[in-house]
Amino acid sequence: MQAIEKTATAPPKRYSLEEYFALEEQAESRSEFHDGEIVAVTGGTFNHNALALNIAAFLKYALKGKAFRPFCGDVKVWIEKHQRATYPDVMAVAGEPAPYNNRKDTLTNPCLVIEVLSKSTMEYDQTEKFKRYRSLDSLQEYVLVNQYDIEVQLYTRTNEGFWQYRAYESLEDTVQLTSIEVEITVAEIYEGIELEVQDI
Repeated sequence: MQAIEKTATAPPKRYSLEEYFALEEQAESRSEFHDGEIVAVTGGTFNHNALALNIAAFLKYALKGKAFRPFCGDVKVWIEKHQRATYPDVMAVAGEPAPYNNRKDTLTNPCLVIEVLSKSTMEYDQTEKFKRYRSLDSLQEYVLVNQYDIEVQLYTRTNEGFWQYRAYESLEDTVQLTSIEVEITVAEIYEGIELEVQDI
């Protein structure tokens, strides 16, 4: 019997949070921090970008003069319990932003997080990522928007600390975002979107 040669695989390099922030400031592309590991953020599709932009633009004007502030794209969330720094597609805070360690690019207190689902991240966004996000005491709502079909999934934290789920699958539906006291129709979310249905 021929012997099988085994080669040792070096464990992935681990980074401190400070090293991650320093690298991220110089990088040409975005990455997330996952408890010592740096994970590249893949680029989005036209529809992914357009959906996030539709929502962010709507919130910018819907929240004008109110005690909430929306963010999108380049602002991170620091999740202390799980040692994660992530980039939500869209989020909002109630009152003043609470930055991590006085940084201007990382928040700790979103009340609303919205993610546009991609084929490569759908399972992660619905399971592990949601688990990380809901450890934030400030988070009241988590929204997932499907870029391949008309579907908006809304998770709302109850006063008892449970999470209620509701799905919206019609353009005539209205999504009630109680965390920021705003209503947005599914039609407004999907305005200008040409769906390209894929097997997911």
